[in-house]
Amino acid sequence: MLSINELHKINWNKINGMVPSIIQDNNTGLVLMHGYLNKKALTITIQTKKVTFYSRTKKRLWTKGETSGNFLVLKKILLDCDHDSLLLFVDPINNTCHLNNLSCFFSPNFSHFSFLNYLEKFLIGVKNNNSLNSYTNKIYNQGIKRLSQKVGEEGLEVALASLSKNKQEVIDESSDLIYHLLLLLLYHNLSFNDIIKNLQKRHNKKNI
Repeated sequence: MLSINELHKINWNKINGMVPSIIQDNNTGLVLMHGYLNKKALTITIQTKKVTFYSRTKKRLWTKGETSGNFLVLKKILLDCDHDSLLLFVDPINNTCHLNNLSCFFSPNFSHFSFLNYLEKFLIGVKNNNSLNSYTNKIYNQGIKRLSQKVGEEGLEVALASLSKNKQEVIDESSDLIYHLLLLLLYHNLSFNDIIKNLQKRHNKKNI
């Protein structure tokens, strides 16, 4: 990760003192927005861990989320091979776009993993709203025993669908399994990203 002591590595003269920066979701890889940082904005970003830009229209520094609360929490910064642009990996708090979309490059066609992350956040909202009369709300409120039972039932349904050699049944039952597994993970305050990290750890140890 680029540190304050490494700001000299950026070719500030080539880019007239402002470095174009792409902001990317650290968990999903979704490109959230684009902005410009001068040296002071980049220093503040690294120090506070909240992405701060230089507004070319307002002629001042501004921290993303300073009015909305939708901050971009910095996780990592990469400098490109020409030393004239940045890639910032962040954990976004709520939606990034001022139009209340996940991304300023919003498209209804999510990448596959981006949609899984979106679904996870949607389920968090549902489980925290007891006023909703939805299946998700009902099954979650029945507690961990019922959730565990459903995961077991859906796992068996996947196995039976596989034996039937019906691909659409395998897809449908696997979708049910993943949905209930997401709910079970949320019950334990875990995310699907925790599972991915664990799989990566195992892969690096050559256990799989």
